[in-house]
Amino acid sequence: MAGVRLAVIGHVEWVTFARAPFVPKAGQIVHLTDPVDQVGAGGSVSAIALARMGAEVDFFTALGPDVPAAELLESFGVRVHAAQRDHPQTRVLALVDPAGERTLYVVGENDHPTADDALPWDELADIDGVYFTGDDPRTLRLARAARVLVVTARRFPSLVASGVQADALVGSRTDPGEQFDLDQLAQQPRHVIVTDGPRGGTGYEAAPPPGPVVDTYGAGDTFVAGVTYGLAAGWELYRTLRFAAERAAEALTFAGAHPPVQSR
Repeated sequence: MAGVRLAVIGHVEWVTFARAPFVPKAGQIVHLTDPVDQVGAGGSVSAIALARMGAEVDFFTALGPDVPAAELLESFGVRVHAAQRDHPQTRVLALVDPAGERTLYVVGENDHPTADDALPWDELADIDGVYFTGDDPRTLRLARAARVLVVTARRFPSLVASGVQADALVGSRTDPGEQFDLDQLAQQPRHVIVTDGPRGGTGYEAAPPPGPVVDTYGAGDTFVAGVTYGLAAGWELYRTLRFAAERAAEALTFAGAHPPVQSR
């Protein structure tokens, strides 16, 4: 669908990806190879993924002064609305083992935008769809002005506190941070989608990767980006889930949070 306009509300991490022959246990030493720095975390990964899908993307976030995160996001065609913070960006060390599975070491707290930040929140009313992976329930209420609202189960407490209805709530069956109790919600989501990695998920089967699996980082966020795109484009749920699964499978075949910048 040409011209679909989407927004993401979420945080950014500055991630160093490196290959590891094994994930160390307490007291062990592991030598890492092939390090590369990228913008990561659910907000930036999904924003870049949506831009790759062809959407116009507005990303509402918060950034520190120490890394060129905004420039890198904009190089993918993402329009960045960033509240400025006076402390360093959250850092992450991502160890990628020989099977492509990643283990993350997060340094510092995630920094989300809030409704108190002077960002163009009123533009959300003109957005076709919003993916919320933020923290402030007030920004979730602002996001409800969009036609479609998708929320990650990782921010389920914010959804409960907001009192709004999500068009889709998406969570992982195996991730402890994405479990939820629907009875806590004042309004039930229109769709509840639970993913289960290579076993597929609610209403869909996993798509085969189009190449060798290199790195699992970002596959889940790419899946939710695909759900946001499809629902905002007005697709039926089956088509939306199939599209999202295919995009997530693609994300398994490149190293790190996203593929190299391509000319637009």
